[in-house]
Amino acid sequence: MKHNVLSRSISQLEYLIGASLFERSSGGIKPTLAGRAVLRIARLILEQVDMLVDTGRSGGRGDTGHLVIGFYTSMSTGNLRATIAELKKLLPQLELATMERSRSRPMTALRSGTVDVVVSPGRLTSKDIRSQLLWSERILISLPQDHRLAARDTVFWTDLRNEKILLSEYDPGRELEDLLISKLVLPDDRPTVERHDVSRGIIKSLTSMGMGLSLAMESDIGASFAGLVYRELQDGSGPSRVDFHAHWRDDNENPALKRFLDLLAERYPSPPPVLGE
Repeated sequence: MKHNVLSRSISQLEYLIGASLFERSSGGIKPTLAGRAVLRIARLILEQVDMLVDTGRSGGRGDTGHLVIGFYTSMSTGNLRATIAELKKLLPQLELATMERSRSRPMTALRSGTVDVVVSPGRLTSKDIRSQLLWSERILISLPQDHRLAARDTVFWTDLRNEKILLSEYDPGRELEDLLISKLVLPDDRPTVERHDVSRGIIKSLTSMGMGLSLAMESDIGASFAGLVYRELQDGSGPSRVDFHAHWRDDNENPALKRFLDLLAERYPSPPPVLGE
């Protein structure tokens, strides 16, 4: 900055403040009492400007900010839990919130902006919602440890014919019931289904009490219950699995969402398309 420009800028600042900021002499200049006070505040302002720039840059990269992840599955173990833990490790300053919602509400939450992304078993279809295939989880049968099927390493769907299956009214009970129907097409081959207006945790407790069996996903088994065991469910083709997807609005410009989607793409790359499909 040229000397005359600097002098004019200081004079304008002094006029604005209404006080002299510097004492000028042949030996140079030094700040007045008012000038020293102004300098202290000016340094604070410059530090805040630096913080503002850093925050803007990190927020633009998605390092900070706010992200809301919706789901209606268990986080006791599994990929969702591991992915969220890795996100927090990569972006410790990110304000992360999770929100559990029933199956009927994710689309409303996405459209209203209540959540940025929904991770769910099955795919939610809508014209304004994008989705990405993530991982799949095995379907397990949970049963009391003294049940006759507990002695087996693997249980087949047909083994459930004369059993009672307890399902929660809350999700993902619907996906599990749809899978049960698809595996046992004839009504006479299906077990009795008993629905309870309770959480999945209560269903586990009822199962451990011997009131029936229940279907579960791999991510459900992190929370252990006394007297409860899990066995893999299979049909003639092998283990039964359910695919998980991420869903988000295409017009959501939240940088933190982009960072999360990049992490999902890195951890769970989609298989290449099959020629002819």
